[in-house]
Amino acid sequence: METKHLSNTADRRARRALGVLVQRDFGLLWAGETARGIGNSVTAVAVPLIAVVTLDTSATAVGLLSAAVWLPWLLIGLPVGAWVDRMRRRPLLIGCTVVSAVLYATVPLAAWLGALTFGHLLVVVLICGVAMVFFRTAVHSYLPSVLTDKDLLEGNSRLSASEATTGVVGPGLAGLISQAFGAVTGLLVDALTFVLSAACLSGIKAKEAEPAPPEEGTRLGTQVAEGLRFVFSDRYLRPIVTYGALVNFALLGYQTVQVVFLVRTVGASPSTVGLLLTAGSIGGIVGATAASALGRRFGTARSMLATQLLTGPFALLMPLAAPGTGLVFFALGAFGVGVGIVVCNVVLSSFRQTYCPPRILGRVIATTMVLNHSTTPLGALVGGFLSDAFGPRPAMWVMTGILAPSWLVLALGPMRSERDLPTTPRQEPGSAPQEKELA
Repeated sequence: METKHLSNTADRRARRALGVLVQRDFGLLWAGETARGIGNSVTAVAVPLIAVVTLDTSATAVGLLSAAVWLPWLLIGLPVGAWVDRMRRRPLLIGCTVVSAVLYATVPLAAWLGALTFGHLLVVVLICGVAMVFFRTAVHSYLPSVLTDKDLLEGNSRLSASEATTGVVGPGLAGLISQAFGAVTGLLVDALTFVLSAACLSGIKAKEAEPAPPEEGTRLGTQVAEGLRFVFSDRYLRPIVTYGALVNFALLGYQTVQVVFLVRTVGASPSTVGLLLTAGSIGGIVGATAASALGRRFGTARSMLATQLLTGPFALLMPLAAPGTGLVFFALGAFGVGVGIVVCNVVLSSFRQTYCPPRILGRVIATTMVLNHSTTPLGALVGGFLSDAFGPRPAMWVMTGILAPSWLVLALGPMRSERDLPTTPRQEPGSAPQEKELA
């Protein structure tokens, strides 16, 4: 009897530790996202290596490949939200994953046949970027079909922790693969991870609600405008997207310069640079792990604002980096920024999924992502210009100086006076208030 009791106790502890991962459907979604995250992290390193080492292209061409990843967000991000609201999400997720697997597999095949060109690589990156827009919008809209509202915060924490972990593992794996088998083999690994992701998604049995058909005669532009109005008219979402756009501008600004800064100004070796850049991903793991517990203990609004206040100033440590022990400044700064950004991402993702009416959730997610990503290319251009004009260290100071106090945008919103962000859908204009059922 005592042995059985101990076994049951151990089983309960294991289930508590695993949390929502013990739920079959979420476990499959998490496994698929983890596999896809590893592949994406490998690709982020393999594609530039293919361009430089295999195709011997210029730095401008490498920049064009990087832009191709984000360009689809600006071109089709808003209508994608409306399209996603009209579709079942799981078949769309599987379709995007299969398309990406096939396209990435064509790159090593073409290379082995001696037929790979820069144009081929650019088209693959661009189309896979389009698939990513559909996938990212749909997966955020799909999660509420897999988890209950009370589990969304933990679910987003698990997914963010997975993303941060693959951000640590992926680049190192890409380097090893490229060194041993050539850079193009990295994209074959990516294709295989997408196949595994598609298999996991195919095994999910959670039933989705039937997508609400658009009203007869409603045009796509009208639906897109509805998502924009919802975001800009909302007292919570408006400061959130403003904060996201400002943070992404500053992040991409200093991230564009950081390798030049570390190598040319600080004198760090390539291996040291790689180690320092993983500090941000490690911070992301810590932030994702802590986000759910912080939200429960202190409230989602309070914990989010507090972490931004405490971690934002860490950004100002990075420009202080110097040879030797001075490199610790950069590592600590990147770690602190990683913690703060990921805690905020987890809380805000869960908030959107519960606060936005299911009918327009895809449009709201797409709108916020487009607005958040809209400043990304501008931040990269400004960071590069400042570095060329005034030097890498001054450019780092300017961009981290913008990032450090950006939490004030959130503090000026309604979150400063509330313990928790709302956990029930916002009533749409013109809709009748829901009546509570009698017990």
